[in-house]
Amino acid sequence: MRVLFAASEIAPWVKTGGLGDVAAALPRALAAEGCDVKLLLPGWPALLQAFEDRLEVAARLDPPGGALPGATLLRARLEAGPEARAKAASRPASRPASKPASKAASKARRDTGPGTAPAPGPELLLLDAPTLYGQPGNPYLDASGRDHPDNLRRFGLLSRVAALLSAQGSPLAWRPQVLHCNDWQTALAPAFLHFLHAGQGAASLVTIHNLAFHGVFGHEALAVLGLPEQAFRFDGVEFHGQLSCLKAGLQFADRIATVSPSYAREILTPEAGFGLDGLLRHRADSLRGILNGIDTEAWNPANDPAIASPYDVASLERKADNRRDLQRRLGLVQDGAAPLLGVVSRLTGQKGLDLLLELADRLCGRGVQIALLGSGERSLEQGWQAVAARHPGRCSVRIGFDETLAHRIEAGADLFVMPSRFEPCGLNQMYSLRYGTPPVVRRTGGLADTVVDADEAAARGIQGNGFVFDAPQADALARTLERAFAAFRDPVRWRAIQRAGMSADLGWTSAARAYRALLEEAVVQARSRTP
Repeated sequence: MRVLFAASEIAPWVKTGGLGDVAAALPRALAAEGCDVKLLLPGWPALLQAFEDRLEVAARLDPPGGALPGATLLRARLEAGPEARAKAASRPASRPASKPASKAASKARRDTGPGTAPAPGPELLLLDAPTLYGQPGNPYLDASGRDHPDNLRRFGLLSRVAALLSAQGSPLAWRPQVLHCNDWQTALAPAFLHFLHAGQGAASLVTIHNLAFHGVFGHEALAVLGLPEQAFRFDGVEFHGQLSCLKAGLQFADRIATVSPSYAREILTPEAGFGLDGLLRHRADSLRGILNGIDTEAWNPANDPAIASPYDVASLERKADNRRDLQRRLGLVQDGAAPLLGVVSRLTGQKGLDLLLELADRLCGRGVQIALLGSGERSLEQGWQAVAARHPGRCSVRIGFDETLAHRIEAGADLFVMPSRFEPCGLNQMYSLRYGTPPVVRRTGGLADTVVDADEAAARGIQGNGFVFDAPQADALARTLERAFAAFRDPVRWRAIQRAGMSADLGWTSAARAYRALLEEAVVQARSRTP
């Protein structure tokens, strides 16, 4: 099966959240299941620099109609394995990020056609449009933390090219049977296939990683994108008088996926549907919840180069070495008795870190330690920095992101706290299970699908792997932390909880098989609508 996987980011080069991890892992897992996968991404400077010596020009693209700029389509091969990806990501840039990305295209070798020898890893297709993708900031926000003013053009072009490569007018000889879109940044592609290619292109699948972000723009977006006026209807791209990119994908895709079974159920309700629950209920027969996996090579305490002392389920005593190393690096008191709570998260209302913040002074005052890494809303950043200032040696707060420190927190913490108000899937709770660091989570989305409360499980005569609470309130979190602390003080029970988490199957194989089946369903659905 030929699959074009379109996304806006990919780890480790360009990552703001779980989508980057999925884009790095799921295409490889699909390839292992026999799929022929190509990845389409914007030509972010980090990607152009990482693959500069291997880029080839695949095509020149000039979308007719609308106001989207032209672009050069480049291609390269991903290197196999997480070690190769990490090496490529850390390769010193051969030119500054501010240098126009189009220079890479002018130096690239010309397409050598279908006889080119295959290289390891899926093929990357990068859209080189430096006026769009070469700006400072992350893929979605500028250097000041505001939405890029040209996000419509940035991701409108990405979606339109994804549709073009999936239709009869594609400049490439390779044509996908299924276009796999991810979140609002590529969700316009099924609408482009419907309105600009008469529905004659590939089948389409849209995966929702977070329904809270629609990609909403004004009516004038139609002209920019080159979509006809007839698209602006309730059964088209219109959403309360505006254009919703995500709604477009949910309306026209052959199949829809979410990143966990529980989230697939939750988004059918007004409370979690963000205004799209009616459409999703209408399309419920096409909707599947498939739990994300994690990269079990990159996240493996037995051979993680970032941590002080590798360990596995048979040598859990070595985890204490990582605890001491983390305390030393973060300036925390070398206290072996008090629980050490780990947090690696965006600091936003969704993630519920305000609930833990409400408890932080009380926890630190009784000797509990907190190691927090993250960034986000300024009020939360300032609140956590103030706690760290009031409790030196008990609370360490690092604003920003540091992949190495994230691994050290997972290995060195005793408990990992994720009190999310909603969580489509979540990956850190799975990293924590893998590292023998029982998570404390709210029962929502993928957290509910992966974490089994140890006390509830014991009442049913089975083994749990973490601690779960329901109400999004600080008191509920506090009571659950007390239960976790009680288990922590019982070494035999604690080891059983740790081992249960470390023994779970958290890889991508099951998810890839489920996705392959859903892709096949999409192909059948597309054939049924072909005149």
